[in-house]
Amino acid sequence: MADMTETMGPSTLREERSKTQFDVEAMKLVWAGSAAHKKVADKMKVLVANDPVFEKSSRPRLDRKSLYKNSLRKAAHAWKLIQDNHLTEEEASSLRHYIDEPSYNDLHWGMFIPAIKGQATEEQQKKWLPQAYKMSIIGCYAQTELGHGSNVQGLETQAVFDPSTDEFVLNSPTLTSTKWWPGGLGKASTHCVTYARLITDGKDYGIHGLSSLFVSPFELAFIAPIRSLDDHSPLPGITVGDIGVKFGNGGYNTMDNGFLRFDHVRIPRDNMLMKLASVTREGKYVKSGQPKQIGYGAMVYVRTTIVVDASNMLSRAVTIATRYSAVRRQFGTEKGKPETQVIEYATQQSRLFPLIASTYAFRFVGEWMNSLYADVLARIEANDFSTLPEVHACTSGLKSITTSITADGIEECRKLCGGHGYACNSGLPELYAAYVPACTYEGDNTILLFQVARFLMKALSQVGSGKKPTGTAAYLGNIQKLATENCKITQGREWLSYDVIIEAFQARAARLAGACALKLSKAPNAEAAFEEFATDLAEAARAHCQLIIVEKFVEKMRSQIPGRGVAEILEVLCYVYALDLVRINAADFLSTGYLTSKQISLAKDQLRSCFKKIRPNAVALVDAFDHTDHYLSSILGRYDGDVYPNLYKDAQEEPLNDSVVTEGYAAYIRPVLKNQLRQSKL
Repeated sequence: MADMTETMGPSTLREERSKTQFDVEAMKLVWAGSAAHKKVADKMKVLVANDPVFEKSSRPRLDRKSLYKNSLRKAAHAWKLIQDNHLTEEEASSLRHYIDEPSYNDLHWGMFIPAIKGQATEEQQKKWLPQAYKMSIIGCYAQTELGHGSNVQGLETQAVFDPSTDEFVLNSPTLTSTKWWPGGLGKASTHCVTYARLITDGKDYGIHGLSSLFVSPFELAFIAPIRSLDDHSPLPGITVGDIGVKFGNGGYNTMDNGFLRFDHVRIPRDNMLMKLASVTREGKYVKSGQPKQIGYGAMVYVRTTIVVDASNMLSRAVTIATRYSAVRRQFGTEKGKPETQVIEYATQQSRLFPLIASTYAFRFVGEWMNSLYADVLARIEANDFSTLPEVHACTSGLKSITTSITADGIEECRKLCGGHGYACNSGLPELYAAYVPACTYEGDNTILLFQVARFLMKALSQVGSGKKPTGTAAYLGNIQKLATENCKITQGREWLSYDVIIEAFQARAARLAGACALKLSKAPNAEAAFEEFATDLAEAARAHCQLIIVEKFVEKMRSQIPGRGVAEILEVLCYVYALDLVRINAADFLSTGYLTSKQISLAKDQLRSCFKKIRPNAVALVDAFDHTDHYLSSILGRYDGDVYPNLYKDAQEEPLNDSVVTEGYAAYIRPVLKNQLRQSKL
């Protein structure tokens, strides 16, 4: 007869769902953003889950070559489905999303095409985009080099203009100038958008990219053919390949991150993307006349997708951890009764519930960023570039914050699942391995915070000259009040006020930024001081970004949210998100003088009260993410909760168990057991 604990998982989750105090279907619409988006997602997730080509449970056991070849098979099959079913651009993007496997498609659609849209002239777009959309060429984005990543200004690849042939000569003059890390470059791409130092008319124009602490838009990009369209072999002068195995089983190892060297490779002059700057037939460098900030458009798009993806990836981890925390039972048993569900323990709730809240918070700030991106595009069309510097700083900071928290959150969810979380079949190790590169690609997270800090320092200098900041920095216009008036809370329930929460985060951010501005103003050398106080500036930037997320969560709550109990439980999550940040950043609130230790203690009391409201709704809150079992790829996170029988079944299918006695027994184990090591030949 089966042990009771073996069969309790399904009944436990059914009981958990019976306690739900809100309309889960309505919450699914909130998560999806609209009924139309949900319809597309539902169609694509089912299509992927029911197609055997997209099976992925065996992925962690495959060797690298098999893993990569399988990813090519999936990418080709996906493209066939897109064409055969005449999928829309949104449907195709959703399909690739649910396939859930890093591949060259990510860089082709997510970086190569946006770079051409953002930096190519209309004529150049007409040449390259149709080929890219038909995938008659496959593109990637080659910026990072072996010796330089974040410091784009230090990139060494050269593009030397030869007026005698009307060509650029691309060259990698040093080992460290080798392009390194671009996804899709290693084996798949036929073309790349590459960044190089423009040398023409006897002058090195550099990259026009990153100084040590601040990014400005990239102007000098070139489309370089790297493989033959006939047989896919590297073109003359091109040395290209895969950089090797990355962290984790499966994970990002389906991606062919590559290296690339140019040996005096010639490309036509009009392969330089010339929307922002150009080189004439005579070799003269000419700026387009458009504000250089126009180049922010592509970066805003990419970083917006990264923030949205953060909410998605974190939602997967918290779904697994929440369901398993409900199924798993440990300790606290009375004779004849089941042990206590792990989710009942206060320590488990204090680690898990804020992550659920963060997932929703990141989703809502991602929605806002999508609208921000749409606004930027509309403004660019109208030749209005006034908001671009703020938008760039904002998206940079939110990329930094959300990816760091998500990477740490996935690992925390693994720990919340105990020992079983370490197994690949939990879905968490591979999820972490696939996600953690987000902390460094598209800008190292610490350096991105410095861009926010620069923006804040400039905004404060404008306040001093009588100009009021707008947008996400508008609160700095009220810095005198925020810097002098402290919190007046005397009772815990006063924390449950959106105005109180927002003012607390505004005061903290304003005081940290103001303190940095004061230090910089007293320094004889501003740049040296920026380096000296970099840690303080990063903290001020982080506080500003956390304020943005809190404000956008509150904005969502102040909108109309339909569905029984949906707004009520989201309100609890909003307070959990904010109050947990108060707890985590208590030192900031205390050191700036805005809060007292008593007020922080009251915030912690309210946080615990909020946990009690989340507890009966926890499983339903992650159900609302609407992930299929195929997409989660986790035995611990199964929708039906049937964990233990399936863990046991999976162990039986382990290839090591194909033979009862292991193949190495006679050669290596028996000599040890029989004390025959001296006679054996190891």
